[in-house]
Amino acid sequence: MADKLKFALAVLLLVAGIAGFYLLAEQAMILRVLSVLAGAGLAAAVAWQTEPGRQFFGFAKEATTEAKKVVWPSRKETVQTTGLVFAFVVVMALFLWLTDKGLEWVLYDLVLGWRQS
Repeated sequence: MADKLKFALAVLLLVAGIAGFYLLAEQAMILRVLSVLAGAGLAAAVAWQTEPGRQFFGFAKEATTEAKKVVWPSRKETVQTTGLVFAFVVVMALFLWLTDKGLEWVLYDLVLGWRQS
C-alpha cells in the first residue's frame, strides 16, 4: 500500500510540474522549463523509493550496460550499406515505374482501345 501511495505522489508531482509550466505562462521560459524539470526530478526521486521504481532503475542500468556491449558498424560499413539501400530503392523505383507503364499500355491501348494523348 505504501508503494502505491508513493507512486501516486510521484504522479502528482509530475502533473504539478507540468501544470506549473502552464500556470507560469507570464514568466520567463527558463522558469517554466525548470518547473517541469523539478516536477520530473522530484517524481523520479519519489518513484525510486518504491519497489517497482527500484526494479525499473535496475533494469535501466542493466539496459545501459548491455547497450555499451553493442558493436557498432564503422563509418565505411555504414556508408556502404547506405549506398546499397539507395541503389536498391532506385532499382525498385525503376522496376515499379516500368511495370506501371507496361500495365497501363496493356490495359488502355490493347484491352480497352483508349488512346492517351
